[in-house]
Amino acid sequence: MNKAKIIFWITTIIIFLFEGVMPALTSQSELAKEGIRHLGYPEYFGNALVVFKVLGVLALVIPQVPNRIKEWAYAGFTFDFLFASISHFAVDGFGFQSFFPLIILVILLISYFYYHKIERHKNIAL
Repeated sequence: MNKAKIIFWITTIIIFLFEGVMPALTSQSELAKEGIRHLGYPEYFGNALVVFKVLGVLALVIPQVPNRIKEWAYAGFTFDFLFASISHFAVDGFGFQSFFPLIILVILLISYFYYHKIERHKNIAL
């Protein structure tokens, strides 16, 4: 079970850093604003996205958050990564920018798998 917890926390912390810390610190930079404009989205969309990303990562890393909220956070990030990939592919064609969100999606799916593995173990132990 320790291996499962280690894998869960490593993958979840990667998501926390990429989707919580980095957007929170860089969302108001000109580069970030230009990235949102480049994809054809209005600036307020980027601001809303950052708020939901920060709330989502907090839901994933705070153990006291109810399981149902965590499920919604995982679902939201899944949609985020899929649509980020689609957006980059539609605007820039096939390249690293359209592939990178799918790499992060795989990390998220590993976190999700191990989250449920840990939860099952908790339920069996009760």
